[in-house]
Amino acid sequence: MLDALNSGLRLIGNRVVNAVWRIGFAARFFIAVLMYSGTSFRRFNLTIREIYFTGVLSLIIILISGLFVGMVLGLQGYDTLQRYGASEALGVLVALSLVRELGPVIAALLFASRAGSAMTAEIGLMKTTEQLSAMEMMAVNPIARVVAPRFWAGVFSMPLLAAMFSAMGVLGGYLVGVKLIGVDEGAFWSQMQSSVDVRLDIVNGVIKSFVFGVAVTLIAVFEGYDAEPTAEGVSGATTRTVVTSSLAILALDFILTAFMFRGVG
Repeated sequence: MLDALNSGLRLIGNRVVNAVWRIGFAARFFIAVLMYSGTSFRRFNLTIREIYFTGVLSLIIILISGLFVGMVLGLQGYDTLQRYGASEALGVLVALSLVRELGPVIAALLFASRAGSAMTAEIGLMKTTEQLSAMEMMAVNPIARVVAPRFWAGVFSMPLLAAMFSAMGVLGGYLVGVKLIGVDEGAFWSQMQSSVDVRLDIVNGVIKSFVFGVAVTLIAVFEGYDAEPTAEGVSGATTRTVVTSSLAILALDFILTAFMFRGVG
């Protein structure tokens, strides 16, 4: 009994120590990325190429998902609002739901699943095939050459993708609410424009998407750089990227929303 208890305590202690070590290493890694970011800005073509990979190639899933989310919001919102005789406020419901919450969050989740996992797998495979070690042998810093351009590409791409997601969502709500159900078009757009505030709604949504972009991209590049140089190690790192990024997005969304609503109050 005592041996089993000691074994359990050792296992818990090892996991806690490893978790603290990984957090410390991730903090040092983030500082190193910021320190060597000058190279990615001086050779901005590296970052542009990664923006194409992470942002442009993610457009299809972002736009299609945003369209269908907006259409679902239009259907559900109309069904709820008509019970209270407020169906003309459908545009307000769709726009605020997307700009404040659903746009940044769902776009970040899709970004983590598509681009984040791809970045982790790419960097992990470069480590497995010893390409990163070869760069160090040639006096090329792999963080400056490989990691920093991908990090900043994700940070730049995420707010733009979230904005496009919200725009397509509003279009989807318009198609369902106005064209399909028959809500008055003038009321749909006029109430939306009068109710959506640039500072309180749009800017807060941009801040959320920027923070999500930093978190998701940092997790992706860190997991790839820290992956074990085996097939199982790269597979596990890719899985951890998606899971950890999703949890980080939801946790950060709660924290940011709490601060934003407190500021409004």
